[in-house]
Amino acid sequence: MTLSPGAPVPPISTPLIATDLDRTMIFSKAAMGPEQFAALDLCCVEIHEDAPLSYMTSEAVDLLGTLAASAPVVPVTTRTPKQYKRIALPGSPFRHAVVSSGGRIITDGTDDKAWRRHIDTQLSGAGADLDTVVAELRSRIDQSWVKKLRIADDLFCYLVVRTERQPAGFLADWTGWCAPRGWTVSQQGRKIYAQPATVTKSAALAEVRNRLIDDGTLTAGAPVLAAGDGLLDADMLEAADRGIRPAHGELHELGFAREHVRVTESSGALAGEEILAWFHAAMPAAGAA
Repeated sequence: MTLSPGAPVPPISTPLIATDLDRTMIFSKAAMGPEQFAALDLCCVEIHEDAPLSYMTSEAVDLLGTLAASAPVVPVTTRTPKQYKRIALPGSPFRHAVVSSGGRIITDGTDDKAWRRHIDTQLSGAGADLDTVVAELRSRIDQSWVKKLRIADDLFCYLVVRTERQPAGFLADWTGWCAPRGWTVSQQGRKIYAQPATVTKSAALAEVRNRLIDDGTLTAGAPVLAAGDGLLDADMLEAADRGIRPAHGELHELGFAREHVRVTESSGALAGEEILAWFHAAMPAAGAA
């Protein structure tokens, strides 16, 4: 059932906490908006090219640090390993992280090559290859509205666009081309991603959960609690025992609603605080109290 904002959370065994990062847990100034950026007490958690890029509220920093000391927290992100390692998250280093939208698992700071081999095998013959998709994408864009086209981790591609100039029908047309060829399209702010549909955050997270059960960190019945804001997080939220999404972002615009997925009351960086408070409320000690 969907919990009301003040409803108590039933006690459970120690859960696995899985959270998307950008626009769910960490926020750029643009993602927050100038008013929220000016009003909140913020901590910088990412510097890129000698400039601050991503932030959390000071309350969110405290909450995530405390949470990471009580339960296994797994960052689950579309970022590549290099992009992920730029972030200094409270509670880190995390034992496991899912990056490249599930294309890679980082364990104790090291890329899990066996998982990537599994992904590469899975992709063989499963729809259009990356070169075909990139060639088609190039034929559909121009510099009047696209700032960059990037290939990420030899796995997927994305555009950085000027949203105010983006053609109205581009996203629908591009999705229509990609879907029957086994690719998923997602727009998150200024970035438009295309990735193989067989590569998912949920599959990589399930692998991490199995490993944590095998080594005794989690019990066999340990639930997964997940948070995310974008279409590429939908499969993770669907597979989770319970989930939460912010009242902003791609899933919010799509009206994504599931019985076991709560929606925050706040948006922007305050939604990140609310998500972390929700995770805390789901911990066994909080449920018992």
